[in-house]
Amino acid sequence: MPGKEKGKVQVYTGEGKGKTTAALGLCLRSAGHGLRSVIVQFMKGQIDYGELRSVERFDGLITIIQGGRDSFVSRRNPDPDDIRLARETLERAKQLIVEPGLDLLVLDEINVALDFGLVPLDQVLALIHQRPERLELVLTGRGAHPEVIACADLVTEMREVKHYWKNGVACRTGIER
Repeated sequence: MPGKEKGKVQVYTGEGKGKTTAALGLCLRSAGHGLRSVIVQFMKGQIDYGELRSVERFDGLITIIQGGRDSFVSRRNPDPDDIRLARETLERAKQLIVEPGLDLLVLDEINVALDFGLVPLDQVLALIHQRPERLELVLTGRGAHPEVIACADLVTEMREVKHYWKNGVACRTGIER
């Protein structure tokens, strides 16, 4: 685990459900060993996700920072506020990456922010390359850029086989949010 061993770069991508959940699980595991995690959420904000309440119980070992609005972002025509918020969130991640005592940094939905053109690829790649050797870095979201994948030590692709949303099941509290 980070802190004593060299950190790695992990990417969780693909069309299937579970990327953010896997990253949250890694933070939970890290907290069990007394390690400190920060989850920076791109394109998510002002929505009552269950994880926001849960991390309050971890006494500062897991922190979530949201960087977005409470609405979906248009891929073809993103609102200028969405671009501004994503870039501000990336700047916050750049500050966090060098913070002493941080063991695990999750950039949740950054792959989507890249895919939508909200943040520049060169800045994300620079962040990956500039991370301290001790820091574990996780990038989540569909559509991971090939250059991000090339930088990673581990890439997991979630593949949807079947999903109840296609049968009209709406987002459920405690499961999808």
